Amino acid sequence: MRRSIADQTVEELGGPTSVLVRQRTDHEELDRLLLELDGTTGTDQERVLRRIDRLVFSHAFAEETVLWPVIRRVLPDGEALTLQVEEEHQEVNELVSRLETIPHDDPSRATVLARLVEVLREDVRDEEDVMFPRLQQALDAKALRRLGLQWEIARRVSPTRPHPTVSRRPPGNAVSGLPLSVLDRSRDLVDAGVQRAPERFAPVGETVSRGLAAAAGWVERVPLARRGDDGQSTSR
Repeated sequence: MRRSIADQTVEELGGPTSVLVRQRTDHEELDRLLLELDGTTGTDQERVLRRIDRLVFSHAFAEETVLWPVIRRVLPDGEALTLQVEEEHQEVNELVSRLETIPHDDPSRATVLARLVEVLREDVRDEEDVMFPRLQQALDAKALRRLGLQWEIARRVSPTRPHPTVSRRPPGNAVSGLPLSVLDRSRDLVDAGVQRAPERFAPVGETVSRGLAAAAGWVERVPLARRGDDGQSTSR
């Protein structure tokens, strides 16, 4: 019987640099952030959501560019397994994008936020309980550590914000990943400066942030960014 990676030791998962250990570490951080998010409102909620965004979107991009192609290659049902998780990632993109447009005093915001938390937790369980134990059976520890290095490199140069119209698969995600990463991470720095000293940076910072968001929107509209490896988009 396959065991969830949540119930295994670091050594069983291939060592500290194994992709399975790196994935689980991110999942544990996500769980802490979701607990912190519970009950928050206003600017406090926005701050926690931005931390969740930076974790979740960089994590998912690394999965989609490094891990899912391997799973589709080494598992006979890898296509179905990755498609299910890609659909969860797509819904997360859409829900976060919706939240960015809903005022804090709008009653519908709580419903969208609750669904976001639900999908994030479902995604973790699907990966830790189903997908990763299967990958663990197909690859040895050395291969898992090699994937861990590739995954970490991808995560460090990945987008940090929702881009629901970009494909979840190559070539779309690969083509758009670097420019979106530069734009998202620049916007993160600008927004952080505004939060730290709004009286000093707010007017200019907000203008720059909107400009970076507009540039990211242009990248999303490039036709190749919407193409998956089957010739179709995996976005909705």
